[in-house]
Amino acid sequence: MAMKVYLSGEIHTDWREQIIQGSADLDVTFSSPVTDHAASDDCGVAILGPETDKYWHDHKGAMVNAIRTRKAIQEADIVVVRFGEKYKQWNAAFDAGYAAALGKSLIILHGAEHQHALKEVDAAALAVAENPKAVADILRYVLTQKLPG
Repeated sequence: MAMKVYLSGEIHTDWREQIIQGSADLDVTFSSPVTDHAASDDCGVAILGPETDKYWHDHKGAMVNAIRTRKAIQEADIVVVRFGEKYKQWNAAFDAGYAAALGKSLIILHGAEHQHALKEVDAAALAVAENPKAVADILRYVLTQKLPG
């Protein structure tokens, strides 16, 4: 059984690489948003032309990025959404809601410090993990029926 997994959320740590490495022997295809922060922020004006108002600069970027994000979430079997410690990932919360509305299997990834703040997001998930290894273990179990070693 092959799976498509979309990895949404914070871009400041290597959590994606940890999940991908932990799942290297599985039949999983991963996708993610653009993780180059500057490219993600500036794609709209780089492609569609400059803006003097920061609102429209950001709006153009958000719309161009949404083309990739929507397609990837729609095509995913599982959506993993990571909430990091340092920044508020409003885009990640939106991705979790979009995935839930589409009926996607949703795994939320965050530390214990966010349990209260993310209780509604967590309630929409099929699993809430505190580390990337747990996500890789979930994928392994789903695909192979094998428990961690």
